[in-house]
Amino acid sequence: MRAMLLSRPGEPLAERRIPDPEPGAGQVRLRVSACGVCRTDLHVCDGELERPRLPLVPGHEIVGRVDALGPGAGRFAAGERVGVPWLGWTCGECAACRAGSENLCGRARFTGYTLDGGYAEYAVADERYCFALPTGYEDARAAPLLCAGLIGYRSLRAAGDPRRVGLYGFGAAAHIVAQLARFEGRRVFAFTREGDLDGQEFARELGAEWAGSSAEPPPEPLDAAILYAPVGALVPAALAAIAPGGTVVCAGIYMSEIPAFAYELLWGERRLVSVANLTRRDGEEFLELAGRTRIRTHVETHPLQRAGLALERLRRGELRGAAVLVP
Repeated sequence: MRAMLLSRPGEPLAERRIPDPEPGAGQVRLRVSACGVCRTDLHVCDGELERPRLPLVPGHEIVGRVDALGPGAGRFAAGERVGVPWLGWTCGECAACRAGSENLCGRARFTGYTLDGGYAEYAVADERYCFALPTGYEDARAAPLLCAGLIGYRSLRAAGDPRRVGLYGFGAAAHIVAQLARFEGRRVFAFTREGDLDGQEFARELGAEWAGSSAEPPPEPLDAAILYAPVGALVPAALAAIAPGGTVVCAGIYMSEIPAFAYELLWGERRLVSVANLTRRDGEEFLELAGRTRIRTHVETHPLQRAGLALERLRRGELRGAAVLVP
């Protein structure tokens, strides 16, 4: 099969022919029809996430159809469309797993990082960590739901029950969360890179009542702020933007260093929390909700061999919504 391989962090992805993967016990093989391009893929390719499996097929927003079943697999039938997320396996035995927090499993394996992912024509996955996908989404538009959507959903829930929510970094996750927040009756305030007037207009199109630069204060205090941009300097800015009792959620798996800030910004029972990975329960809840609300995903499709270009457009902040590879 054709696949885009990462041989060493910091080097460009290379198109290669490698053997078709064979499903093991409890696994399914998918013929990949779409794979979203996520900022986490950038962190893996750039070496900001340490110890990836090498050589590696990146990609963890996979949509495909079951092509083969491994021994004991039977949750999905041949030909059925399924999605594969970032969380690819957990031990089921540790304290975190037993407590229902499998996202914190110390032995977890992750699609497109410690397991081969979906920048390829075929992929294998543990059937227990795959999801049935809602109808009404074509393959490319379903792909961003599997990480941008899932992490966005988990981060919104981690924010509590905010009436006024700020979204810092209006990319793939925020463009989904803005719609979900508006569906739930929340007021949305969007923060983009300075000078990104197109991104601000995009946010307003999706229901934000205010959009401006992340260097600007919002027109009124927020109840919560969610950081999707992996920029540590935004943490003090977000704390300054929320009212006492509010919450700042760091939603990325990687973030640059957070600068020192005055205790006054945290005082007043403001909270600073992080979101790590996802659980299967998150996936089931969010995908059912996406099916009911018909969240619109805005995607820019690229052929598999242009994965490097898609990643670079993401790096430069040139995407409206999400990039998706279509093998």
